[in-house]
Amino acid sequence: MSKKKLNLVIGLSIIFVILMISVIFGWTEGFDTFVYESIISLRCDFLDKFFKFITDLGDKLFIVGLVVGVVLVLRNTVGYLYATLAIDTVITNFIFKQLIRRDRPDVLKLIKQGGFSFPSGHSMISMSMYGMLIYLCYKKIKNKYIKWIICSLLSILILSIGLSRVYLGVHYISDVLGGFILSFIMVVLYTELINKFLGE
Repeated sequence: MSKKKLNLVIGLSIIFVILMISVIFGWTEGFDTFVYESIISLRCDFLDKFFKFITDLGDKLFIVGLVVGVVLVLRNTVGYLYATLAIDTVITNFIFKQLIRRDRPDVLKLIKQGGFSFPSGHSMISMSMYGMLIYLCYKKIKNKYIKWIICSLLSILILSIGLSRVYLGVHYISDVLGGFILSFIMVVLYTELINKFLGE
């Protein structure tokens, strides 16, 4: 691993630990409440339908289909590593949720969602799966315009899925940020493995 990537992983890990400790001791409560109330104040019929659709793109059923599709298309070690990243993301999310055991918001929910709140599972799986697709597209697509369009759309999708979790009332913003950070660390580590099989 390059020094730049190592420093990135260390830096993000420190940020995640600080955020996690802040959540445990309730230091994010004021910020979480402010963002939560601000976002749900924007609710309307159109946005309700839009964010319910967007959040489904980070749901288990869709992600399983995405992973199977990528594995079948690539049919190589990179595809299998992509699937392994998905499994590792789910396991890591479960472990941290059981450790932190933060309750979800209990008012103004638009959808039913069980389990604990920190870190957001949808945010983690969207960052890992779509984030890795961004990396693969960046490395393999030659046309810079197509590359820019695909990477931009996937980036917007990741952010939108995270935002949808707050909008729908099932997560706080710190849950989303924690999920993004933790999963991005995993993506960086997995890119090192993928680079070995891409010969880079």
